[in-house]
Amino acid sequence: YGSPFAIETCHIKFRDSDLSAEVTRSLFNTARQYRESFDVYGSKKSFEWTQIEHEDSVIHTGETPERVKIPDYAHLLPEEIQNFTQAGVYDSDDNQHLSFIQGAGHGGSHPHLVHEFVSALVEGREPYPNARQSANITCVGILAHESAMQGGKIMQMPEFTMEKAGAGSVGS
Repeated sequence: YGSPFAIETCHIKFRDSDLSAEVTRSLFNTARQYRESFDVYGSKKSFEWTQIEHEDSVIHTGETPERVKIPDYAHLLPEEIQNFTQAGVYDSDDNQHLSFIQGAGHGGSHPHLVHEFVSALVEGREPYPNARQSANITCVGILAHESAMQGGKIMQMPEFTMEKAGAGSVGS
């Protein structure tokens, strides 16, 4: 998509909250593993995604860190798609990218998102995340990249996505 950045980091301030977050994406031309991660910082607890593949994440309580294993909730999915939380089907075996090897992309969330969406359609209810929440998540990423392209300019979330979503401002 033409990004000039090997690594992009987004800093997020959540509206009406003491929480802030950092989202990092390490893509290419850098001496480190591929990384798509998020860290969330609050005044009492903070969460940091794993730094190295196959290591545990960290929860900080005050200044005390503790390694935590992120559970795999594949057992909550239909048997036919449970394996997709741990591996993807995106490319040939000899041409896999670490982003897909790392739990089918985004920590194994894709099969859960698909299952929830299809279940909501079948059951005639609104999915989670719904359209507004999904737009909010997507908009954060778009604004983060726009911010990076403009030298780290602070970007405000549009009002249409902020209602009930809790987002505030984004900057790189």
